Formats: sequence, structure tokens, C-alpha cells
Amino acid sequence: MSYPDSENETVLLIAVIIVSIVVASSLNVYPLSPSMATLRPMVMIMVLIFWLLFQPRYVGIFTAFTVGIIADLLMDTHLGQQAFAAVLVAFVIKVTSIYVRQLNTWSAWLLASFSLLIFQLTLWILQMFIQNVFVAQSALSLVMSILSWPLVLLVLRKFAR
Repeated sequence: MSYPDSENETVLLIAVIIVSIVVASSLNVYPLSPSMATLRPMVMIMVLIFWLLFQPRYVGIFTAFTVGIIADLLMDTHLGQQAFAAVLVAFVIKVTSIYVRQLNTWSAWLLASFSLLIFQLTLWILQMFIQNVFVAQSALSLVMSILSWPLVLLVLRKFAR
């Protein structure tokens, strides 16, 4: 992990983080056919996980909560469900990053996959308790998210250095 050298680089990095989250949120709500929508990766949480892993100095629990609230509003879920899941993911990443010394591509993919699984399991549990609903099709979205993680890594990694 490298940190920006100057104030201009810091401002540029924060702008890139904000723009990437805005782009991810628009990809999350882009209209698709019902059959394709079940295969849509969880782009917004994937981008959040990327920044939590590679820029922990600028992206943390508060950012995860904010992104989660925005996701709740955009996807018309009960307010706080995705925010809670995102904060839980941020907490897990913060704790596990203490033990992960060298973050290479494979360890980042493994940690991101684990985080995506925690996010989806948390949403399933919350939906079961709050709405008495279980959406099994979101498992396809989870698999697509895990498989497309290297693409997020490839696109955003050049901005994280």
C-alpha cells in the first residue's frame, strides 16, 4: 500500500474514490432484463471492498456505512440492511488486514470473496428476520461477483498506487 505524496495527489485519490463509487452505483441500478439482473455482480460492494483493501487510510467504516445507505436507497431495500452488511464487511476487512502482511492478487481475491460471502449471508439473514423472505437468486449474483473481482482489481489498481 502506498500513500499519496502531496496534497494534490490526496485530493485526486479522493476524487477517484468518489467517482468510482458513483460509477459503481449507476452500474448497480442500470436496467437489465429480469434474467440478466440475477447475474448482475454486486459492483458497488466490490468497489467498496477494493478501496477498503487498498486505501484503508481514506476508506473505512464510515464510508462503508455511507455506501450501504446509498445502496439501500438506490435498490429500495429496507433502510439499513445493506448499510449494516457493508459495515460488517468493513470491520472484517479491517480486522483481517492486521494479519495479512502482503496483499497480492490471490490474497486480495480470497479476502474479497470472503467479504462478498459475508455481505450476502448478512443480507440473507436480515431479509429472513425482517421480511421473512429468502432470495436464492442472489447466490448467482454472489458467484458472478466473485468471478468478476479480478476485473475490478484490474480497472482500479492503477488508481490505488
